[in-house]
Amino acid sequence: MFGFGRKKKSRGRDDVDDLMARLRPDLSRESLGVGPSFPGVAPNPLLSGDARKRAAELRTGTLALGVLVDWREVNSNPRLILMFDVETADGVSFRGIADEDLTITELTRLAPGQTLPVRYRPAVMDHYVALARDADSARVRQLSDEIASRRRT
Repeated sequence: MFGFGRKKKSRGRDDVDDLMARLRPDLSRESLGVGPSFPGVAPNPLLSGDARKRAAELRTGTLALGVLVDWREVNSNPRLILMFDVETADGVSFRGIADEDLTITELTRLAPGQTLPVRYRPAVMDHYVALARDADSARVRQLSDEIASRRRT
């Protein structure tokens, strides 16, 4: 019986993640290449307090370089989930996931293997990164040189 007095069963975070994995298997943790520590892709990041807080923290995050592996379109904004192989100045490598709204022009310029500056949160390390559109080109070049010199040794 569905009535006004009936209480809804509350859904836990795992239920929402399972629902997203069933609706969009291409956005599951396995498809994105991340482990169980990845909190998942928010269906609508504007309605998610956690997603808004994460985006604010990533805007001031630590600079790193990400090599674009692949991307998945979420809706027609175009909102994309970008997958990067990220390398930090400290020598840490991980799979990074960026949830970005791109223009059509930016979308047409995406190519696998492209290296882009990203920001991440070293204290959290939850696989989330953001494009560092505001990054100083001299600092990006310096970071690239640091990573390249570490690879040579």
